[in-house]
Amino acid sequence: MFTGLVAQMGRVSEITSQSVGARIEIEAGSVADRLRIGDSLAINGCCLTVIEKVGTTVSFDAGEETLQRTNLGELSQQSAVNLETSIAAGAAMGGHFVTGHIDATGTVDSRSDDGDWTVLWFRVPEQLTRQMASKGSVAVDGVSLTLVDVEQTRFSVALIPHTLSVTTLGARQVGHTVNIETDVLAKYVERQLEFRD
Repeated sequence: MFTGLVAQMGRVSEITSQSVGARIEIEAGSVADRLRIGDSLAINGCCLTVIEKVGTTVSFDAGEETLQRTNLGELSQQSAVNLETSIAAGAAMGGHFVTGHIDATGTVDSRSDDGDWTVLWFRVPEQLTRQMASKGSVAVDGVSLTLVDVEQTRFSVALIPHTLSVTTLGARQVGHTVNIETDVLAKYVERQLEFRD
């Protein structure tokens, strides 16, 4: 389980194709100090398992489905990625409950910069916006954000200067692909309403 508070950005150092999927090596900086083989790490919000660690370089195996259903399949050498270690039971919660299971990808629909702040609109499949509400939570590339406006096939968020500077969202432009995970509580509510209907 994660909170959507990115520890830091890492860089892809190498990607190696495998018979099924790919091996992804990431220069994780100080985040690597907290990782052991078998630990979970959210990479752009997608939970992967550490399979090797050499110094500050950490390796992961990503299956074909993961590469197709997330933006991890678009990574290349030197791509920046958001990194978050899993939360320990009883630790302080600063964001919201994020599982690391990506629901779908979305695309940046528009970007409006106003001084140090930015408003981003993301276009997503309609089934995801049914699990969103203004002032609710969403994880975009693993970053816990507060929803501003929600429409049928898109939603907006307002990004503060800190978020823009310490996550990949600061460099996202129109057309870029992002990973989306809706609030897990909204999923359960929607499921219960389906049974009631």
